[in-house]
Amino acid sequence: MMKRARQKVVVENQIPQTSRKNKKQKTCFGESDPLAPVDWGSLPHHVILCIFQFLPLVDRARASSVCRRWNEVFHIPDLWRRFEFELTQPATSYLKSTHPDLIQQIIKKHADHLQYVSFKVDSSTESAEAACDILSQLVNCSIKTLGLISTAKPSFMNVSKAHFASALTVVFVNSKSLSSIKIDDTPLDDPSLKVLVANNSDTLKLLKMSSCPHLSPAGVLCVADHCHGLKELALNYYILSDELLLALSTEKHVDLEHLRIDIVSENPGQVEFHTIKKQSWDAFVKHSPKVNIVMYFFLYEEEFDAFFREETPVTHLYFGRAVSKAMLGRIGMNCPRLIELVVCANGLQPLDDELIQIAERCKNLTAMGLGECEVTCRGFIEFVKVCGGRLNQLSIMEEVLIPDNDYSLDRLHLEVSKHLGRMWFPDMMPTW
Repeated sequence: MMKRARQKVVVENQIPQTSRKNKKQKTCFGESDPLAPVDWGSLPHHVILCIFQFLPLVDRARASSVCRRWNEVFHIPDLWRRFEFELTQPATSYLKSTHPDLIQQIIKKHADHLQYVSFKVDSSTESAEAACDILSQLVNCSIKTLGLISTAKPSFMNVSKAHFASALTVVFVNSKSLSSIKIDDTPLDDPSLKVLVANNSDTLKLLKMSSCPHLSPAGVLCVADHCHGLKELALNYYILSDELLLALSTEKHVDLEHLRIDIVSENPGQVEFHTIKKQSWDAFVKHSPKVNIVMYFFLYEEEFDAFFREETPVTHLYFGRAVSKAMLGRIGMNCPRLIELVVCANGLQPLDDELIQIAERCKNLTAMGLGECEVTCRGFIEFVKVCGGRLNQLSIMEEVLIPDNDYSLDRLHLEVSKHLGRMWFPDMMPTW
């Protein structure tokens, strides 16, 4: 009996080979059994493509060697429409560089697929020259957006103007559909802009070219005269002119949405800044009533004389260096469209009156940041009271606030919170 029982158990626990085979068929990829083995090589193309899009480039390249199917997906054009070339020198940079073999593979197989391209380079001239060499080979490209990003100066500025212009010309001539270009801190020149305009005037919408010393107002005016769809423009103040603003104000132009102006002191005390006429600003804002005019100032106090003596339609103001009480007083008088104001430094004189005037006259002000400045607690509360709940961003260093007989710092945050309609505390470090 025991022997028969043991035989019976063995028989009952045996599974026929046909059943095991059928079970494998039922538990292949696509079934709900979580323990079933997955045949990664038979994943649909669109699933592999989705996985690849989430992988960093190095991991994507490694994954392409899993099998022939994955390698096929690795070369699907959709994966190569957006690409960032990272070019660095190992001895001087901590950033990883795109492998040269991969760069050559992209140029050989995917140059005509690239649409959204950027180059990130370190401060070395060699990296910038390598970027120009790659640009020069993109003869079959159809790029829509191009960005040249230097993680530190001088980079592109050390490349010869001829080499840089030649490389850009290849892209400008062959793409025909460029809509967005960001090429700050480069030796871009007027002839290069003319080539850009001649081939992409119907498509160009964003042009960012601050700190390009080889440009002249005439070169930018050429862009304004022909690129009627331009919506965003960033440039240095020395290029800004009455003629440029009037050209952007003609009926053939779409409304400009964003104008960024960098005002930088290259030679302290040796540069006299020109003044833009109020009539030119008025014409510009009349044509583009919703335009954001952003100004970044990096000047010394004695260099501000040309600014804000008349009404100026600036919406966002950032002062990277010290600005005087008198200058802030002019802003309160002549910047009625102001939305955001950031003052990194001022001095040791409280800014109570100036801030209250800005709050009273700048009815659109919604963001304020103060760094190395001084304001009394009473004056600051009065400023917040005038602005009320429209201040959705208020970044004030605790060291800025001077306690007085009426308000301590503990009481101040309660009063400010009450007028803002939300809990507020001064910052321990700036957030801008």
